[in-house]
Amino acid sequence: MDTETIKNLIECGLPGATAQVNGADGVHFEAVVIADVFAGKLPLARHRLVYATLGELMGGEIHALSLKTLTPHEAAR
Repeated sequence: MDTETIKNLIECGLPGATAQVNGADGVHFEAVVIADVFAGKLPLARHRLVYATLGELMGGEIHALSLKTLTPHEAAR
């Protein structure tokens, strides 16, 4: 698995989102995801939205994904 594929899956699954994904070993990744859809949602709900974009890859090809999820307003601070 590579960072660009994960980035594209997240951005396609959350229209209007922007994602920055890092991870050098191919199984452990970190992502910062900025999306309007996160407004009013708790962190766990935000993470579930991102995990849903990755489907069966989570726990398989993607062993671990550390997330930071922000609204555009939060990211601008």
